[in-house]
Amino acid sequence: MRKRPAAAQAERRRQVVGLRESGLTYDAIAAQVGLTRTGVFNICRHFAEQGRTAGTDLARWGFTAQKPLRRAYEQSPKAVRRWLRQDDSAVVAQARGGKRTIFWGDETGLRSADGRGRSFAPRGVTPVMRPCHKRARLGLISALTNTSELRWMVLEGALKAPRLIHFPGRLIQEASGKVFLLWENLPVHRARAVRDWLAERKEPIEVFHLPAYSPELNPYEGLNADLKHAVTRKPPARSKPELKRAVISHMRRMTKLPERIRSYFRHQPFRYAA
Repeated sequence: MRKRPAAAQAERRRQVVGLRESGLTYDAIAAQVGLTRTGVFNICRHFAEQGRTAGTDLARWGFTAQKPLRRAYEQSPKAVRRWLRQDDSAVVAQARGGKRTIFWGDETGLRSADGRGRSFAPRGVTPVMRPCHKRARLGLISALTNTSELRWMVLEGALKAPRLIHFPGRLIQEASGKVFLLWENLPVHRARAVRDWLAERKEPIEVFHLPAYSPELNPYEGLNADLKHAVTRKPPARSKPELKRAVISHMRRMTKLPERIRSYFRHQPFRYAA
């Protein structure tokens, strides 16, 4: 006799247990589900021995424990769908019309007291990390392409429009054609000084904004995760110069790893940009 798929067997066991709990006899259940009385009895006995919990029910129905993805409450799903179905394709179509490069960019911040991950210690002895509470902060703005180009610049102090403008200016100088810069819809990206600067440079650069509150659409987040992981695995920086050296060391290393840069675009959320 042909064996039922595992999912169908699980569903029939669930049905048997439910009918038994509703008060039906073994014979009545057997006639209803197409099993022998012994088969019904065995299913019910196994269930009684195993016990019933929410976890066993969920497992029986094919559910597993998973860490949920994080999506901002303020995000507009409609804007995200429009970006994935229309806007991104339009940008790519424009880029194909000539010698143009699409960069995905953003900024990030690092702190000397940012400690992550785990360590090793004898059982029962919790390891202790000793960060410096004279916290040093550092910023980084960078941009990458799906062909493994990487540009970056360390930021001293708060990111304001005059400092932000310097980075796309460098992209223009180093590019062999027009630059299409895709970044997030942050207030500093939409500052009047930035808009005026871009309006005067429509030929060498054009900027496109991702939907608000949607970092999961930006392949830059792969680079950001790499950076945070690498820097925080090192001994905590005791000063801003130490933190800066760690950041510069990692970013210089990344410029020599083109395959690593391309790998970000193979992650499921970013494949559309590959």
